[in-house]
Amino acid sequence: MDNEKAKGLIFGLAIGDALGYPTEFITLARIKTEFGPKGIADFPKSPALFTDDTQMSIAIAEALIKAGDQDLETIMEAIKEEFIKWRRSPENNRAPGNACLAGVSNMERGVHWSESGVADSKGCGSAMRVAPIGYVYQHDPDKLKLVARASGICTHGHRTAVAASIGAAYLVKLALDGIDLYRMIPETQSFTAGISREFDTVLSRVSECLDWPNEENALKHLGEGWIGEEAVALALYCFLKNPGDYAKTVLRGANTNGDSDSVACIAGSISGAYLGIVAIPSKWIKHIEKATYLEDLALRLAVAKGQTG
Repeated sequence: MDNEKAKGLIFGLAIGDALGYPTEFITLARIKTEFGPKGIADFPKSPALFTDDTQMSIAIAEALIKAGDQDLETIMEAIKEEFIKWRRSPENNRAPGNACLAGVSNMERGVHWSESGVADSKGCGSAMRVAPIGYVYQHDPDKLKLVARASGICTHGHRTAVAASIGAAYLVKLALDGIDLYRMIPETQSFTAGISREFDTVLSRVSECLDWPNEENALKHLGEGWIGEEAVALALYCFLKNPGDYAKTVLRGANTNGDSDSVACIAGSISGAYLGIVAIPSKWIKHIEKATYLEDLALRLAVAKGQTG
């Protein structure tokens, strides 16, 4: 079962990211003009490329596998090494975020991870990549919070970005737990309590608009996803509107104003963790880039999780 959930998580986030890649930076109105009245519904080409969101999620997954069940400093040293590999990679050409690049550059220059992040940045770059943390530490919420926070502040120092990183990882944990869906919002708010009022406020808006008949109005109510709290809220909305349907979840995320790839990536991680790999259309699994590697990564991540604790 854990292998199936691990594959659901990894493929879930990568495919969501790839579906949102062509629609990032453009409005929903323009998406409909370019892809049809229902927006993007499939990969425009094969293989489908994912973005820095998945690349950095992969980096964290590889770091957790390498570090094993060690102390925070050892884990963060592994994350640092993987992030530096990502920054130097010739494939790091898919609109990486400025705060991510700056934080990793600072670490590469020798700045400790606890001080390397851009102090006032609350972009979604730290929240988009934490799904493997939520998976590995599903049964150790204290360590989940510790590692999610540390992995975030090395690039994004704002308290709201910290809350978004912890919240995104915790939502994956709750999805794996199979929690009653109506409890996801209050449980996440409780877990991140006291960190950021902005995060609490935007997450509360998900409850306000879940029953609205016009989904596009609900999306506007939640924001565009460029900042951490909005990206997590939008992703959670996409999942809670379609909890039994992975495809609808990620397509809703990809068909949004703003940071569509990050929204669909986070939403895909939650849905993939909740439903498992069986819920993801096989055609998307077949046509995502590096599918063989992604499957191997998921299996190795499942082994690492089994050795934790």
